[in-house]
Amino acid sequence: MSNAELHDLLEVCKALANPTRLQIMGWLRDPSDHFAPQADPMEEVGVCVKQIQEKAGISQSTASQFMSVLQRAGLVESTRIGQWTYYRRNQERIAALPGLLSASL
Repeated sequence: MSNAELHDLLEVCKALANPTRLQIMGWLRDPSDHFAPQADPMEEVGVCVKQIQEKAGISQSTASQFMSVLQRAGLVESTRIGQWTYYRRNQERIAALPGLLSASL
């Protein structure tokens, strides 16, 4: 395993080590089951950070920080529309995680 792959795996582990961030990832798996409808389709742009913040019961700054950690780990992708940022899971990256973990152990 290369140093870059090890670094990637550690970033993912750190991101998912927080229970709220892990819960957010679960909510984003089926966003229409966990979030209210929004003007922009969740399936295309993701879920507005405001909705994530409200559901998690955290401040706006904490929600933004949590989503930034998940994005740096490659677990979510973002789309900016106006003043709002929308997040959705990076399914390709998530699908690659078992192989990355297996290669490191």
